Amino acid sequence: MQAVLDAVADRLLVGDELAIRIPEICDVTGVNYGSVYHHFGSREGVIDAAYDMIFSRLVEEDLELFERVNDSVETLEEYVTVMAPIVATLSSGPARKKRRAMRIRIVAAAATRPRLKELIGDTQARLTAELRRLTEIAQKNEWLRDDISAEVFAVLFQILIFGRALDDVSREPIDEELWESSMGLLFADLLKH
Repeated sequence: MQAVLDAVADRLLVGDELAIRIPEICDVTGVNYGSVYHHFGSREGVIDAAYDMIFSRLVEEDLELFERVNDSVETLEEYVTVMAPIVATLSSGPARKKRRAMRIRIVAAAATRPRLKELIGDTQARLTAELRRLTEIAQKNEWLRDDISAEVFAVLFQILIFGRALDDVSREPIDEELWESSMGLLFADLLKH
């Protein structure tokens, strides 16, 4: 079934889900049509599972960046040196724009699909919990302000990414340089002084 999910995910990453045909996926993967429906229940079930897989991968990749920070720094100066470009990178550039768009697309699809909402809800809760945990470490090390709860930090960070996704569709989006410099200023305000 992983081959089926990979094939569906590849198509979702470049096109609309309306173009996905399960018989075509079966032809490409060599997986029996009946097996796909037995395992996933429906065409929508296959697509939901592929969306969940994509969403999880995007989350895991972002979390890896943050985990490396807490594993590799020992001082505030090191934390700032490592974190500042990560904060800027996660919400800037063409590759990140595509990632943001895909996450928004999945969240939007989940608004009307209870099973998908349940699937990505688990991943989203794990993302927030892990960002909270990593923030607590930074607060304990006195790198980040402690007058803001770690959970609020975790959600605030995600708001910045999703807010940037909304700006991506604007007729006049914020310039990349302005965004990056502003994120640097915001990050500096969140540091423990």
